[in-house]
Amino acid sequence: MKIMLPGGSGFIGRHLAAALRARGDEVTVISLRDPEAAASAGAEHDAIVNLAGEPLAQRWNAEVKRRIEASRVEAPRRFLDALAARPRRCTVYVSASAVGYYGTSETQTFDEESSSGGDFLARVCAGWEREARRAEQLDLRVAIVRTGIALGTDGGALSKLLPPFRAGMGGRVGSGRQWLSWVHVADLVRIYLTALDAASGALNACAPNPVTNETFTRELGAALHRPTRLTVPTFALKALLGEAAEMLLTGQRVVPRRTQQLGYEFLFPELRGALADLL
Repeated sequence: MKIMLPGGSGFIGRHLAAALRARGDEVTVISLRDPEAAASAGAEHDAIVNLAGEPLAQRWNAEVKRRIEASRVEAPRRFLDALAARPRRCTVYVSASAVGYYGTSETQTFDEESSSGGDFLARVCAGWEREARRAEQLDLRVAIVRTGIALGTDGGALSKLLPPFRAGMGGRVGSGRQWLSWVHVADLVRIYLTALDAASGALNACAPNPVTNETFTRELGAALHRPTRLTVPTFALKALLGEAAEMLLTGQRVVPRRTQQLGYEFLFPELRGALADLL
């Protein structure tokens, strides 16, 4: 297959591109900044996997939030409008999304049938997915991958945590009770392949056993043989990340019910095994 990867130069995109090429697919990494050029390229491919988006891991202010929304809602809209004008089109459109779709909660458990939340990221994810589903009007099969916290050593959240934890400066965030819905990057890539090859609709790309921040902290410290006695205060995190801190301070417990119903078997269903593999 010829597959186009908008946003494919990032952490997840690099792993996915390598997996696609390893199985014999032809991969083109492209930007959506020029929607006409991207649509022209997309028309010559069999499938599109859209991973493009402004990074979420930064301090949110009005301008950053504008870029986050524009990259996930407005850019795909312009791209699909341009693709609709092409006489030849691909047949599959896979869009990234995030478990932030569900909003945050310390008590609820969310699966693919749960409704969207009401905070900023949940609204962005809902708009992101709404634009992706417009591709169905072009007779494309559409799948949406709602990604949790992707764990890998060459990017993503874990790579940022490793230096302080290895230095013995790791610790829980806030109360530590907040849920963390994580996924090993190898499972994430395989879920994208599942979506690309056969699935439609939403799939949660997170391990079936989410953990609290306190448990994650303890397991990461144990894997690195380092103490984790410190606590990152709530006020410090809010000062560092602004509104984005709420994602880390409240979190969400998400399970991949539909993903598993489709037959996907996780390589790393438990955090301890995932960390052992990565570290």
